[in-house]
Amino acid sequence: MSDDDQSPISAQMAKQLFADWASAPTLVLAVSGGPDSVALMWLAARWRRALKRGPDLIAVTIDHGLRPEAVREARDVKRLAASLDIPHRTLRWTGAKPKTGLPAAAREARYLLLAKAARSAGASHVLTAHTRDDQAETLLMRMARGSGIAGLAGMARLTERDGIQLARPFLHIAKAQLVTTLTKAKIDFATDPSNSDPSYTRPRLRALMPALASEGFDARNLARLATRLRRADAALELMVDGAERFLALHSPGKMPEAIDAGAFAGLAEEIRVRLLLRIIDQVGHEGPAELGKVETLVFAIVQATRLGGKGILLKQTLAGAMITLTQDRLRIVAAPPRRRRVG
Repeated sequence: MSDDDQSPISAQMAKQLFADWASAPTLVLAVSGGPDSVALMWLAARWRRALKRGPDLIAVTIDHGLRPEAVREARDVKRLAASLDIPHRTLRWTGAKPKTGLPAAAREARYLLLAKAARSAGASHVLTAHTRDDQAETLLMRMARGSGIAGLAGMARLTERDGIQLARPFLHIAKAQLVTTLTKAKIDFATDPSNSDPSYTRPRLRALMPALASEGFDARNLARLATRLRRADAALELMVDGAERFLALHSPGKMPEAIDAGAFAGLAEEIRVRLLLRIIDQVGHEGPAELGKVETLVFAIVQATRLGGKGILLKQTLAGAMITLTQDRLRIVAAPPRRRRVG
């Protein structure tokens, strides 16, 4: 870890971190009470005060109903927000909680509630406090699952979700730097014990980080890798756009219903996979399609195209899409709805 990672964030640096959202009407700050999100609120408040005219800020805390301490932590956030002249809301995730996949379900609920709060407040963006450390852990988790380039690109600085823009101003900032900033400002924060609970994947990977860092797999290098993969992913998506236009010129019908099978087989393998995945997700009604299944299907299509023959060479449904290959055409249309079993 460099000396910069141990230094507090200055007012000038905060100005740079939040500059992209200076003209936004209202910003929702996702504040759990932990060090990262408390630093987000404190730095955003300081940045906002330095502007002559800037966005309104609203802090939102999500209580997942999983820990009794969460109620007190939300009150602490509300108290700090009031001292910073920031309105605060606590939203609760109600209802039954799943027995498996709890972190993913909690994350989905959190984003839905944050988007709801943003729409209610007329906010254009929700700002979260994901750090470089979070990006590194995300990359490792997706590597363990065998994700493709899009998954290994990690979290983006700006993404759209549920009609709201999610912004992550701290993606290149070390968590240690945020802690140092709060320590210098004498701002308290909460510690969530689930962040070190070995029953969850992310904490287990977090515990491995010191050993990985000694071999060069530190958060800085892993986050840099994610950035480079995101750049490659964006370039590949542009190539898929071009391939879609190219195939439309070689098809008798409008895309994506009919594709020249030979032209499709002639594309680079990564482009074939991405293009078919895109079309299946567009026309199917059970998506998104699994990358591995699409890869298997693309291989089968190319092999059948090269072997040739008459009639239907391949017919398969995937993610609510019907894929049919004949001698010279590849058709992808919505599959008939599945019949529900009775009894």
